[in-house]
Amino acid sequence: MYLNTHTCYSLRYGTIKPEELLQTAKSKGFSTLSLTDINSTTACIDFVRLAAKHKIRPVLGVDFRNGVQQEFILLARNNQGFKNINEYLSRFLHQKEFRIPSKPTDMAEVFVIYPFSKYDKEPLKSNEFLGVRPDDIPKLKFSRSKWSADKLVMLQTVSFQHKKGFNTHRLLRAIDNNTLLSKLPLSEQGNEKDMMLTAGELLRLYKDFPRIIENTQWILEQCSIAFEFDSGIPKNQKTYTNNEALDFRLMRKLAYQGLKYRYKKLGTRIFNRLEKELEIIQQKQFVSYFLINWKILKYARSKNYYYVGRGSGANSIVAYLLRITDVDPIELDLYFERFINLYRKNPPDFDLDFSWRDRDDITNFIFKRFKHTALISVYNTFKFRASVRELGKVFGLPKEEIDKLTKGRFHIDQLDFLSKLVIAYSKFIEGFPNYLGIHAGGILISEKPISHYTATFLPPKGFSTTMFDMVVAEDIGLYKFDILSQRGLGKIKEAVEIIRYNKPDIPPIDIHDIKRFKEDKKIKYLLKNAKAIGCFYVESPAMRMLLKKLQVDNYLGLVAASSVIRPGVSKSGMMREYILRYRHPERRKDAHPILLKIMPETYGVMVYQEDVIKVAHYFGGLTLGEADMLRRGMSGKFRSREEFLKVRARFFDNCIQKGHSHELTSEIWRQIESFAGYAFAKGHSASYAVESYQSLFLKAYYPLEYMVATINNFGGFYRVELYLHEAKMHGGIIHPPDINKSNYETRIEGRHIYLGFILLHAFETANAKRIVLERSRNGNYTDLDDFIDRVPVSVEQIAILIKINAFKFTGRNKRELLWEAYMKINKINFEVQVATLFNSEKVTYRTPPLPSSRYEDAFDEMEYLGFPLCDPFELLTESTGPSLMAKDLMDHIHKTVVTYGYYVTVKNTSTHKGDRMYFGTFLDRNGDYLDTVHFPPVARKFPFRGRGVYKLTGKVMEEFDSISIEISSMEKLGVMQDPRYTEDEPKKHNP
Repeated sequence: MYLNTHTCYSLRYGTIKPEELLQTAKSKGFSTLSLTDINSTTACIDFVRLAAKHKIRPVLGVDFRNGVQQEFILLARNNQGFKNINEYLSRFLHQKEFRIPSKPTDMAEVFVIYPFSKYDKEPLKSNEFLGVRPDDIPKLKFSRSKWSADKLVMLQTVSFQHKKGFNTHRLLRAIDNNTLLSKLPLSEQGNEKDMMLTAGELLRLYKDFPRIIENTQWILEQCSIAFEFDSGIPKNQKTYTNNEALDFRLMRKLAYQGLKYRYKKLGTRIFNRLEKELEIIQQKQFVSYFLINWKILKYARSKNYYYVGRGSGANSIVAYLLRITDVDPIELDLYFERFINLYRKNPPDFDLDFSWRDRDDITNFIFKRFKHTALISVYNTFKFRASVRELGKVFGLPKEEIDKLTKGRFHIDQLDFLSKLVIAYSKFIEGFPNYLGIHAGGILISEKPISHYTATFLPPKGFSTTMFDMVVAEDIGLYKFDILSQRGLGKIKEAVEIIRYNKPDIPPIDIHDIKRFKEDKKIKYLLKNAKAIGCFYVESPAMRMLLKKLQVDNYLGLVAASSVIRPGVSKSGMMREYILRYRHPERRKDAHPILLKIMPETYGVMVYQEDVIKVAHYFGGLTLGEADMLRRGMSGKFRSREEFLKVRARFFDNCIQKGHSHELTSEIWRQIESFAGYAFAKGHSASYAVESYQSLFLKAYYPLEYMVATINNFGGFYRVELYLHEAKMHGGIIHPPDINKSNYETRIEGRHIYLGFILLHAFETANAKRIVLERSRNGNYTDLDDFIDRVPVSVEQIAILIKINAFKFTGRNKRELLWEAYMKINKINFEVQVATLFNSEKVTYRTPPLPSSRYEDAFDEMEYLGFPLCDPFELLTESTGPSLMAKDLMDHIHKTVVTYGYYVTVKNTSTHKGDRMYFGTFLDRNGDYLDTVHFPPVARKFPFRGRGVYKLTGKVMEEFDSISIEISSMEKLGVMQDPRYTEDEPKKHNP
């Protein structure tokens, strides 16, 4: 009987979750229910899925509104009608700003319902009706309506469950209007009575108008909607060639052609694996999925784009032969059933990484090449702390009070009434959808038009995007293609290009010769000694320490390390156990015999995602389907908690029947549970390791060029300053931006690295590009006058260039240059310079001697680059004197020492009790790394205070040859004042 209901996906309006709406309808005696969210079909598919569970017949539609003002409701008679509604809604959502008309265009298989109180137009068509609200009934009783009773239907809107829901609605409307709750106009609010009544209550309201009731029932009876859930048949584009048999022949042909490219020697193991995969891929109807991935990457290779194929699909030999991945599953003995098995409903994951520079073109190619394509959205939800801030503003709380509430610095009993309301409602709306975003890389390529399932909206990049997320997409059998971007690939590609111009005499580099890299002694040295700054994920402090502990110098060791480092493995204690068994072979016998047999390569320790499947299958007696369900449940990709708990119970029952003790079973389950959601598939780790080897090769042989490429691709784990430090350690000479040498991005000449204009804070991009363009057309700038003549730039902008020493080549003092620039340039000088036949003679100004020091340079660099180019220890107010260096710490194990370090980065984490502790990374005066541990009591007493040099006092600790300092006290040292603002000459000292 309800034709107009809203969920919380009527963004910043509705306050009922879809399942709560269905539960309420069931409890109030309804067996049919329509869902008509405002300008949205986000919840529709999930509503249909959940309706079956509650035994309610679903009806779908959309409430078309301008803001809060309702224009009309469209209800779908069937799936075709729903498709038509989606296409109509998408027309508006693809515009930056839109206004819903008062009357829709004609659509087949759709009912239109206008608000009775508003409609006064031409006669209604056969599919058009007027919705009579309860408030309209008195008017209807005492007025002679020109509309026949045949055209009237019930229109009791449902937006809230209860009074608290309406209050929440008002708060959401205030957030949406960016206004105080007290100033929220009634025109921006829904009706307080828009709640669900029981069937009896609703019928009593309209008892005097039985024809209205009959019309409403008739419309609902005419509507039906159906989607297939859990059918096991993918709804992705069904064929690549428009013929399934031809698709399979093509995939088989491409795979056998790939054998020559991938293998020098072929054997039965390769052929058996290939045939087994081909058979199952065909059975599971995943052939087009593989071919579409192949086509995308064929295009990428044609454009010379670097890419990495990873995910569970990297366990596949077919993917390897089609060049979707670069990981050999035979060499690595990758577990086939993690990639695919007959019980698996969804296709294997292929995460395709491209350079951030290339990804948009790949996406554009996909949209042009494949007909029914859309990006996937994500639901950006209200988070508690952000909600506290938003609601604090809505209630008019002062900023200080909002800050206190946001940081949790309060006791609930000591708060005033308004602050308590802010906390209570922030908790209530936590998890509510706030706005739709875009999935990091998910793209759908469907057999049917996307509008069969949902309307789409158009984000700024211009690619249509679904209104539901990946979980809903998978529910109906639409599986995403992951087209991701990462900066690591951009670094590798650009480094090769830089080497080509900076070292033109060397032969071309084959960056894909991974087999040679695996045996390279220099790369082995970098790995074993953890000298991998800039090299993809192996550069992080945690990975650097793990590599030292493992002393990894080979590919398989790195593959394992990249999964061992994941949070769950380390927290469960399995990382430590793996290191012990790796370094001490005699300890491997402590492993349970079954686990050691299942996972001999990792000494009976679960390291990879597929280890969960192996242990669940062989140790816990689960079927492969149940084991995969277990893995997906723990990774947060599983829909039903009930099904997951059934699988868990079966695991325990099977283990007891197999004779395993409850203690052992519980421990194995604890290990599975602690890491299954975090660990990588082995093929995924191997794909990452391939990229790491490419980075390590470049770092080993071309460190300066590689560091420049790293900086130009916006670094990695660290800031630009550290990558410049790394370049210095390899003999690089660093120069500030130079108007004759620098480009927009950083560049290198021999060993000389010239920072790019992009690194200058507050320097405009247009000016940077203008400088480079003018120089490329008409040659180097000869002096300040020549620059002013040729480049239109404001005095504020040229001042930045002078202060950063971009005119150093003139040999003139920068204070003099600043005075001259101020005299010769108008306050704003944006006119385009016009070339003249003769250069006019320039006025020369005499300035008094204006000396400047290198310390001034350091402070200008800190202002405009964010860091000094000199040694930061030189800027201390007092000398640190002689102290221990990182290389000396091995001789002082368990001793308390004092050393000095320049702050690089810090990682915070929580203890089991929830207290905050930190892991710090510093550089000593020699440029070597100091690693520190700050336990909660010390962390509270001696907090980090930003960048600078710190005096570090603590006990030297050693674990598996990895050295760290357990800090007992820490003090940030003072830095000299900027000499331009102090009368005294800065003291020079030897740090």
